[in-house]
Amino acid sequence: MNVMVVDDHFVVRSGLVASLELEDGLSVVAETESGEQAIATYGETRPDVVLLDLQLPGWNGIETTERLLEADPGAKILIFSTFARDDEIQAALDGGAKGYLQKTAGRDELLSALRRVADGERYLAPEIATRLAGLRLGPAITLREREILALIAKGRANKEIASALGIAEDTVKRHISNVLQKLRVNDRAQATAEAIRRGIVQVEP
Repeated sequence: MNVMVVDDHFVVRSGLVASLELEDGLSVVAETESGEQAIATYGETRPDVVLLDLQLPGWNGIETTERLLEADPGAKILIFSTFARDDEIQAALDGGAKGYLQKTAGRDELLSALRRVADGERYLAPEIATRLAGLRLGPAITLREREILALIAKGRANKEIASALGIAEDTVKRHISNVLQKLRVNDRAQATAEAIRRGIVQVEP
């Protein structure tokens, strides 16, 4: 089983790689510190599983998941994070991740999760699966809709969003209309507040 590790903390990443390399039949074929690097490296190494941190500089784990799957719909991704809200975990799964595991998990559980995901199965700890079963977020927000929400949160007008993303203003309006329906809100201000609450948009310090 070939694994790629994506984590922006060098000490954490190095320790994780060293631990995984001790396992017979498992090889870490790449390690990167950002989602942007992961996209380029993935194409060169084609790992069986991507072990991906959720909190990353630049593209977060959700966006990186979506972009990896755009590049290769068969990519298998296991989110491995210190902490994530339930809505963030659900968003990662909606984006195509095969599972989620907290970094507090033991080595045996990590190896088991990697094997499950490599086999095309989903992996969630039972307590997380139970919590997510009661979470109702509605239809998944697409990558393009996330980009537009992020720009709305910065106060950009439709014309500015269209220019920034290289799309028509009418297309922006359609996306916003879809987002309002998915988030079950009435206007841009409510959409921004709800997107921040769910972790879809990150508030910059």
